[in-house]
Parts: sequence; C-alpha cells; structure tokens
Amino acid sequence: MITRRGFFKLVGRAMLAGMALGTYSFGIEPFFRFNTTYRPQLPGWPEGLKLKVAVLADIHACNPWMGLSRIRNIVDVTNALEADVILLLGDYVAGTTLVTSQVTSPQWAEVLAGLKAPLGVFAVMGNHDWWDDFGAQRRGHGPVIASQALTSNGIYVLENDAIRLEKNGAPFWIAGLGDQLAFTRRSRYKVWKGIDDLDGTLAKVTDDAPIILMAHEPDIFPKVPDRFSLTLSGHTHGGQVNLFGWTPLVPSRFGSRFVYGHIVEEGRHLIVSAGLGNSILPVRFMRPPEIVVLDLG
Repeated sequence: MITRRGFFKLVGRAMLAGMALGTYSFGIEPFFRFNTTYRPQLPGWPEGLKLKVAVLADIHACNPWMGLSRIRNIVDVTNALEADVILLLGDYVAGTTLVTSQVTSPQWAEVLAGLKAPLGVFAVMGNHDWWDDFGAQRRGHGPVIASQALTSNGIYVLENDAIRLEKNGAPFWIAGLGDQLAFTRRSRYKVWKGIDDLDGTLAKVTDDAPIILMAHEPDIFPKVPDRFSLTLSGHTHGGQVNLFGWTPLVPSRFGSRFVYGHIVEEGRHLIVSAGLGNSILPVRFMRPPEIVVLDLG
C-alpha cells in the first residue's frame, strides 16, 4: 500500500516529468532540423535521369519559432546539399497567433531568394498563404501576398501550371497544383473552396517526360493519375505530435492515411514532409522539422 509520503513523491515526479515533456515539446524539438532522404524507385523513371531534389515545406515564418536567422540557416543548409532543383511546398506565413512578432512576406521572401539550384527554385502556395490574405479572400481570387513576394524575389510560383526542365539532355516536368483549401467560409464565396485544377495542370504537359507534382495538401493523392511520377506534399506537419505511431491531430479528411513519409498506393508514389515550422500550436513531439532530400534515378 502506498504511503502518504510515497504518494506525494509519485505526484511530484509526475509533475516534473510533465514539465520536462512540455519544455521539450514547446522549447526544444520545434527548433530541431533534420535532413530526411528518400530514394524511391519510381515506375517509368528514365534510367539516365539522375536528379537530386531538395524540398522545403511549411516554413510558417514568425518570431520566436521561425525568425529570419533560422530561415537563413535553412537556406544555407539547403544550398549545401547541392540539389539540382529546390521545391517549396507552401505555407510561408505564420499560421499561428502565438507569436512575439510577425515576419512579413517581403522579409522572409528576401531570405528565401538566397536559395540556389542549377535548375531553379519553384514554389506553390499553401492554405495559410490564402487564409491570411484577407484581400484575396474578399476578392475571391489571387495572387496572394505570399505569391507576389516570392515572384518579386525571383522564385517561380506554379499555380495549376507546369514547367519543363532538362538535366544533361533528359527532360522532366515540375507541376504545381493550386491550393485545395484556398477560400474559407469568410471569403466572398461563403463556402470552403479550392482553386486546384488537376486536369488543367496535366494539360500543360506536352510530352511523355516524367512529372513531379507539388500539391500542398496530400488529400488530392487518390485522384492523381499514374501519369505523374511522384507527388510531393506538406500541410500535415506529420501530425506535429507522434505518440508512438498515433497522430491525434491531422488536418486531412483521410486522417492518418497520408500523414507522413513515403506512401505507395496502386503503384503511385506520394512523399509527405513533416515540414519545418509549426501550425496553430508551436509544439512538436517525436516529429521533428525536416528538409526532404530526393535522390531520383
């Protein structure tokens, strides 16, 4: 039988453990950064096309969680990877009100302009980039402030569009889907409404070269035809909290089906990044921020 003294010792230890866990989840892991490398064997990928891709998702610029100095460090680390092409998967704005100060779109975009890759840097928009632009919500169309900031700093933004690239004479396409959750009930439409056009995006592709699709939210994946070699997404942050495989909060209508990592369904490939910043709450547990590196071919 536990004594009164033993009971209070147990309570004290539980409180200390809770405080330590809270400190780690709020004050330590959100500031980690790992490189996660994937080498997927993609159906129909040309043998002669060897491609290194660096992928950054969900930066969520704000102080103190993702200030300009941290973004500069991410840029430096990404450049050191010497990737052929760099892809940005959306959600550059804060996405949380728990900040000490804002980092404006011109500020973070100027830092991201330091990203360098021989074949270019390409971006799509995320839901928070749309939601935080009240003018775009009222108008019912873009471009959003985040997109204009990137474009002004020389980063190519793809919105239901595709661009053909070549490495050593071998062609491939980078396609970017418009955001699937662009407009909220507070917009001029009064309903949730996306601007994604998968068929229109594919129509921009004019030959049979492989296609890498950037789609901020992974929920589009069941509709993605196998003409696309690989789909890349962010948005979920890997759940931000991973309790031994259980992710209690995933912003997807599919739950944890597309929460994180390399997913293969019916021969089609999806890679979902855990992202770099935090959304809603600045907390991470067993799902640290990451830069995704792809070695293809």
